[in-house]
Amino acid sequence: MAGPNTFQSGAWTSRFTHHHIVVFLLTFFSYSLLHASRKTFSNVKVSISSQWTPTYLNKTAVKLEPIELWNNSHLFPNAEEATLFLGTLDTIFLFSYAVGLFISGIIGDRFNMRWVLSFGMCSSAVVVFCFGTLTEWLHFYNKWFYCSLWILNGLLQSTGWPCVVAVMGNWFGKAGRGVIFGLWSACASVGNILGACLASSVLQYGYEYAFLLTASVQFAGGIIIFFGLLISPEEIGLPEIEKEESSEDDPCRPLINNESEDHEPNYSIQEVSTIHQPKAISFYQACCLPGVILYSLAYACLKLVNYSFFFWLPFYLSNNFRWKEAEADKLSIWYDVGGIIGGTLQGFISDMLQKRAPVLAGSLLLAIGSLVGYSRSPNNKAINAFLMTVTGFFIGGPSNMISAAISADLGHQELVQGSSEALATVTGIVDGTGSIGAAMGQEAEFSSNKNHILQQIE
Repeated sequence: MAGPNTFQSGAWTSRFTHHHIVVFLLTFFSYSLLHASRKTFSNVKVSISSQWTPTYLNKTAVKLEPIELWNNSHLFPNAEEATLFLGTLDTIFLFSYAVGLFISGIIGDRFNMRWVLSFGMCSSAVVVFCFGTLTEWLHFYNKWFYCSLWILNGLLQSTGWPCVVAVMGNWFGKAGRGVIFGLWSACASVGNILGACLASSVLQYGYEYAFLLTASVQFAGGIIIFFGLLISPEEIGLPEIEKEESSEDDPCRPLINNESEDHEPNYSIQEVSTIHQPKAISFYQACCLPGVILYSLAYACLKLVNYSFFFWLPFYLSNNFRWKEAEADKLSIWYDVGGIIGGTLQGFISDMLQKRAPVLAGSLLLAIGSLVGYSRSPNNKAINAFLMTVTGFFIGGPSNMISAAISADLGHQELVQGSSEALATVTGIVDGTGSIGAAMGQEAEFSSNKNHILQQIE
């Protein structure tokens, strides 16, 4: 990590070019769009549940569809079973997403990450369109088809995070990484906000148009990524950021290949790349890197809580306080606002302290109190929004740090010898383990609270 003098003087910003800004924005919004499509599903659960139930329980369906057509194609006899199926879809998405992260990390280190990211975004957009829009337009309702599409969507969406973190790690080095990645990791929260706004803006016309809108924007984003993203500075002849910082900030570090200190430094990146092309490390080697397993397990516990809010917060607000679905969608944004502020501020503090673990530990201890406080929130939107923001600060903030800044730190350790071909794999391991924890927790939590959820619906 950069020394205090380097950070305070702002010298770490002197290397930034307009290419760094473009990479920051493209990776930021590419993952925001992926998260927006996931958030759409969370935000329209009430509408989907209503649409999947018979007409005598569903006044909306009577207005929109012929009664005979709907009664012949409804999926569930009541809203309770529809809600349980929605929870099952969340679980299978998380499991497939977790498996996909391990695979996508390995693929990202071995293939062009621009192609992998663009393919994942465009393909996922097509799947989301088929899941939420095409099936509704064709009046085709089938549980196994929905499950298959959502498994595929989880695998395709998993290409996003390992690739965008690896690209950011290629462009932004140790100096100021906490605050840069803390701000950048708000992409997931911004995606949640974007998804909530897009869904609520067209929900009055039918939930299928919410899926159509987010899928269209995501597909367009994948096209832009394919033609506009530079995965590393070497593509345009700029020096590799980690090697440049190592030579300036850590003069005691042994030189690679036993080079002497008076070696002529004026060589081109192109010449070095032709001489030495680092190979991607194996999955086992990535797991053995110091800190990878520990942070992965910690992230599994943290993501369990974070994704409980992500998947069910709008549904909880709508059913527990009887607020309108569109209002609940907009109010849930405050959790993500807290995550954005928390990730940025805590990343800045960790840069100043040159330590990340104490900041994480303190935040997670305070998160316990914020969770207890939010669980006792009264039926008041202002108070609920405030408590939600505080909870997001202490939960979403550390979640953003582990998945972004700390993953980049782990993937650029000295044991990897500055090879960027470890970063996507390490990121996939950390986020994949977190997603497994979230999936298992989601299933256990949903099963244990099944009766309570059904009572709320009734």
